[in-house]
Amino acid sequence: MALDQNAIETLRQVSTATLTTILLKKGLRNVWMRGTKPLRPGQPRIVGPAFTLRFVPAREDLATPASWASPISTRAAIEAMPEGAVAVVDAMGVTDAGIFGDILCARMAKRGVAALITDGAVRDVAGVLSTGLPVWCDGVAAPPSVAGLTFVGWQEPIACGGVAVFPEDVVVVDDDGAVLIPAALLAEVLAEAPEQERMEAWIMEEVGRDMPLPGLYPMNAETKARYEAAKKGQVQ
Repeated sequence: MALDQNAIETLRQVSTATLTTILLKKGLRNVWMRGTKPLRPGQPRIVGPAFTLRFVPAREDLATPASWASPISTRAAIEAMPEGAVAVVDAMGVTDAGIFGDILCARMAKRGVAALITDGAVRDVAGVLSTGLPVWCDGVAAPPSVAGLTFVGWQEPIACGGVAVFPEDVVVVDDDGAVLIPAALLAEVLAEAPEQERMEAWIMEEVGRDMPLPGLYPMNAETKARYEAAKKGQVQ
């Protein structure tokens, strides 16, 4: 799925914290991928459709360096990634084997992949950072993926950080980690997210004016009236 540029620009203005609040109101509690921490401080907020990859536990007859040349390999998966996709990798939370290193990340960057997200680890960290590919992961490890994992496929449902991720779901990632927006809820989130951000920014201004929190956050009827008036450029 190629995300509309307007949708991307809208979600780039919305924090993952705000998105979790919106999705919680819709009954979705499990949308934040555990262990997805920025590899480099200050990475930009990124939005894109999920391109999924899946590992299972290492099995000695399959998880070998020779498997890297297999038609079912991380190398083949990278060549299938479209520009603008966010690679979301189910590494089962394994952090003592690096799923990708500098060469694979360099190829992803060359293909225009927006970001790499995993609940596992990466390796060759200095080289990975030099590629410019934004990465969110749960640490770094020197051993290769086959030391602890077997790669089994791409573009299928996965679990990343305890969250069910389907291909083409939308991922937003920032300093707080990665949040999943189910594809079927994208239109609703796009409609509600800017207003949620606007409202919370106004609340922050009120906090700056030394307003007490009860009745402000969450808003009572009086505060809602003041907020609506402020949106119209009125003063109360």
